[in-house]
Amino acid sequence: MIGGTVGPPYDLVPALDGARARTPLGLSTRSLALLLFCVAVPTLIPLEWWFVGVPTWLGSIWLVLRDPDARYRRRMGVLLGSVAILAFAPIETDTSNRGYLLVGGFFLAAILLPTLVLKKTDPGVIDYRIWPYKFRWLDVLYVLIAVPLAYFLIKWYFFTVNLYMPTQWALPPEYDNEEVWRLVVGLNCVGIWDELFFVNICFAVLRTMHRFWIANLAQAVVYTAVLYDMAFIGIGPFLIYAFALTQGSMYEESKCLLWVLIVHLIIDAFLLENIIAHYYPNHGSFHWF
Repeated sequence: MIGGTVGPPYDLVPALDGARARTPLGLSTRSLALLLFCVAVPTLIPLEWWFVGVPTWLGSIWLVLRDPDARYRRRMGVLLGSVAILAFAPIETDTSNRGYLLVGGFFLAAILLPTLVLKKTDPGVIDYRIWPYKFRWLDVLYVLIAVPLAYFLIKWYFFTVNLYMPTQWALPPEYDNEEVWRLVVGLNCVGIWDELFFVNICFAVLRTMHRFWIANLAQAVVYTAVLYDMAFIGIGPFLIYAFALTQGSMYEESKCLLWVLIVHLIIDAFLLENIIAHYYPNHGSFHWF
């Protein structure tokens, strides 16, 4: 049953009188703040529709600041702050030293802001817990299912639907071991950051303020927006959104990062294989497949 039966329960911020107030749309002020947040994320980060993103971001901020609960204001505030950081980040697949430093700096700031603020004011909301509270064979089954599913979905995505997808990551015409390893390191570092930010921070923080399915739908919007901006175009957003929902569900059940990280790194391994195979057919990292 989805709902977090493993590990400590989420510290849900109760809906106070101000949060229960209904807007003309029939939504509570917190629901409207979250809705504006979800509109601001894709319009600011990948689409750069400032005329939509800035007003919706400011509208969400305004509603959050009016909430009577300081915990809610802090928690939504750090998420909105992280979104503002990512809106100015040069999100791309550049693996040069300059690219690493630029994107890495913005990504690090997006993680540090919520972590440092909430560590002192709301300890336990963000928990970088790797190991599960309790071992469950169901989590292992999820991981085992992810292996063939990831392999065939990426093959289908790269070689049937979006044939130009591998070119989203630039590699030199001739095989260069250093450039390939830069891609390997960069892609896996981003994959780890994805789970630390989208699941361990966005989902975990939203989960303290909303029911599971609402928090999961919202974090998947952030997940999809950033990865679409990075590389996953075409039907990529639909695949990423579905994947983000499964990652949120797995984290909800296990309350740890181990399983979501393993699944993500499995996907990254097949992603790397197909990128490398596209540029250098005889040098695929898993050429026996």
